[in-house]
Amino acid sequence: MRRRVMHVITRCIAGAGGVAVRGAVGLDPTRYESILVTGTREGTLLDRARAHGVEVVVLPDLVAPISPRHDAQALSRLTALMRERRVQVVHTHSSKAGVLGRLAAHHAGVELIVHTLHGFPFHDFQNPAVHATYVGIERRLSRITDAYLAVGTGVAVEALRRGLARPEQVYTVGPQVDFSDVARTPESRAAARAVLGLAQDAPVVGTVGRLDFQKAPEIMLGALRRMEVPAVLVWAGDGDLAERTARQVRELGLDGRVRLLGNRADVAELLPAFDVFAMASRYEGLPCAIVEAQQCGVPVVATAVNAVPDVVIPGETGLLVPPGRADLLAGALDFTLRHPETAERWAVRAREHLGDRYDVETGAGILDDIYSSAPARAHRELAGAGPGRHR
Repeated sequence: MRRRVMHVITRCIAGAGGVAVRGAVGLDPTRYESILVTGTREGTLLDRARAHGVEVVVLPDLVAPISPRHDAQALSRLTALMRERRVQVVHTHSSKAGVLGRLAAHHAGVELIVHTLHGFPFHDFQNPAVHATYVGIERRLSRITDAYLAVGTGVAVEALRRGLARPEQVYTVGPQVDFSDVARTPESRAAARAVLGLAQDAPVVGTVGRLDFQKAPEIMLGALRRMEVPAVLVWAGDGDLAERTARQVRELGLDGRVRLLGNRADVAELLPAFDVFAMASRYEGLPCAIVEAQQCGVPVVATAVNAVPDVVIPGETGLLVPPGRADLLAGALDFTLRHPETAERWAVRAREHLGDRYDVETGAGILDDIYSSAPARAHRELAGAGPGRHR
């Protein structure tokens, strides 16, 4: 009999959404039946899930912002849905869905509860009281969580260091990405630049991600302004800071050097246009976009946060800079553009380093192992101090 798995994610978009969908569609359909529950009404990721036979259930109350009324309704509906469908495994993604989905699974008596740590809802840029609250919530939820999948070593280490999980609960599973057949060659570079209307001889810095606080677009613009190489910045992605970023581009006099593309469905085909992929994020898990850029053969300069050093090894497969330092980011980008032979060596080593650890087939095998053999605890209690004592 097939095991019924319910994947729960608040917004089925961007990196986390892609990981959730690729995990659901990658499972052997003769052994698993996947149901994807999300607050997102439409999108290419949901289209892909449906096309592969995954049932998609939209819960409008499953929203990202904290909302007592919507959250209570989402929890109630999730619990009822899990009981109605007799779900055996619940796998949650993202912070809000991680809380509500695991609580619902606990209330519904689901056999196995799994949560993917794409990153953390807490970070060094938060109010300390908010930070402590989020840490406390996750410690309590660990008592009803059977397995954590950390998207990288840095995320796993952070979870263990902060006492969010016990050692036997944590599995390190890199984000699965669809490795495109589009490699960075002179021909693909020229074609991608033609699509974007970029000069073939222009130095191009590119990035992919949401325009929000986490991704630090103002730091990226600050770096571009400080660069000695007159590069063009191409940013694929939309978000809450889209209008503000466009305004800052004008205020900084960078109109002719910045292309804000919004959301694009052809990112894989555009990546070869980049001479260097850049990321200025304040905090991360391990962005799929970095792995995709490296697989394409684009050298990477990124911030040294969370699990990014799993794939961007300083001086070996790219360069790392501390978050919030536009000056150092500018210098690293200038160095990369001025030393193309060195950058090409990074790109080659990066592809070799990736191997098959991040492809869908590898990820599906890991999920199968966890879903079929991870030990579910017979007695789960929310009360208590969590996985260990903490001061």
